[in-house]
Amino acid sequence: MRRSRSARPPVAAPIALAALVALVLAGCVPAASPPEPADRRDAGILMFQWTWDAIAEECPALGEIGIDWVLTSPPQEHVVGPQWWVAYQPVSYRLESRLGSREQFAAMVDACAAAGVDVVVDAVINHMSGQDSPGVGWAGSAYEHYRYPGLYEPEDFHRCTESPSGDIISYRDAAQVQNCELVNLADLATESPAVRERIRGYLDDLLSLGVAGFRIDAAKHMPADDIAAIVEGLPEGTRVYQEVIRGNGEPIQPEDYLGNGSSWEFTYARTLRSMIDGGSLNPEVRFGPEGRTLPSEQAIVFVDNHDTERNGETLSYRDGARYQLATAFMLAHPYGTPQLTSGYAFDSRDAGAPADETGRVIDASCSDAAAEPQPRYDPGTWVCPQRWSMVQGMLAFRSAVGDAPLTDPVEFDEPELRAVSGFGRGAYGFAAFNAGASSATATFTTSLVAGRYTDAVSGEIVEVDGDGRFTAELRGYGVVALHVGAVER
Repeated sequence: MRRSRSARPPVAAPIALAALVALVLAGCVPAASPPEPADRRDAGILMFQWTWDAIAEECPALGEIGIDWVLTSPPQEHVVGPQWWVAYQPVSYRLESRLGSREQFAAMVDACAAAGVDVVVDAVINHMSGQDSPGVGWAGSAYEHYRYPGLYEPEDFHRCTESPSGDIISYRDAAQVQNCELVNLADLATESPAVRERIRGYLDDLLSLGVAGFRIDAAKHMPADDIAAIVEGLPEGTRVYQEVIRGNGEPIQPEDYLGNGSSWEFTYARTLRSMIDGGSLNPEVRFGPEGRTLPSEQAIVFVDNHDTERNGETLSYRDGARYQLATAFMLAHPYGTPQLTSGYAFDSRDAGAPADETGRVIDASCSDAAAEPQPRYDPGTWVCPQRWSMVQGMLAFRSAVGDAPLTDPVEFDEPELRAVSGFGRGAYGFAAFNAGASSATATFTTSLVAGRYTDAVSGEIVEVDGDGRFTAELRGYGVVALHVGAVER
């Protein structure tokens, strides 16, 4: 067994009381009695292509398991079509879409608020539609590629001169990324005061309905100063989350946008996949600036999202138990603010959510969802990771440990245990992981107080002795998670 030098040392000769207290607070020696659970909420969940009625129905259950915020799909009027990406082609800022009406949206926000869950909206403000031919949007608004009556005219869009096609060709050219079109989507001139005013009017309208904040879609394709000007003066506490995809060697990076708010850290999801594929979850993996990722307090972390589950860049629901294990690690680890993903199974990259004959998306339901990921989901089936027992158990673990630092990292040298690892969160909790397909039994030394703990995943009782040790069997791709919210007192 290998332990970090920061792991708990054995208690030696007499030490001064002050030093002993300091060690206890640092999670280096078991305390005399377990601390009270931190009762912290920070985890979010992307409800991809869920209707407003379905989210309203699900919010009480989300609040009960400790979800802090839901991220909706874009709510504005969009082009007509069966594909999921039509939601990312606005034609107006009317709140009428395949997912519901303005009234249904407002009712959803109220229902989630009553459950203690904030609503964050995916705000598409970088561009309008990508259709070359004139058309009529979902709610009846006429539009052309560069003309949206009463909203935008051709002078409100960029005319790309950096690329011969008008589309972004090189992501190593910052001017292309922020002035040219992303797959033909009409690129708004967000440096224009008039454009900023109309975008801000849209955001203010959503805030008037009670939303808690915004995911700024395609933030990388707008200068950070433009976003700053748009969100300047938003009510105190408004969540501003930005989609800035990190790319090696590119001139535009998420750090450039932190003055506006947090950003998704794509390197985190890639690293999780790498560790799972490698058969071991490194408890001391470096995140934060020293690991070339965002500071923890401004990083939104995830296992997958609606884009990466389709392009294969990360793990996804199709990876079953391995995907669930990565989610458990994310919820146990102190780095970043975690976001789960709840969407639907698909058999092609463009496949939209299940819809009726009018094109309106059918309400999702998790009432019959299994407590574990399934080997296969039929296309169009709603995948409900928020109902998996391991995910719910790890949300309870995260709530109990709060912001306690990572302690007691451990990996094993024995061949039969090389897939097993673990780490603690001081005296508040300890999580052990098995990234292998076969079950394994191991003994862990922790900073937990002696006692009988209920494993947050299996519900079984685990005894921690006076030296903070416990022995547990971990099933293939399994987790054992002990925390102070589930200990006999």
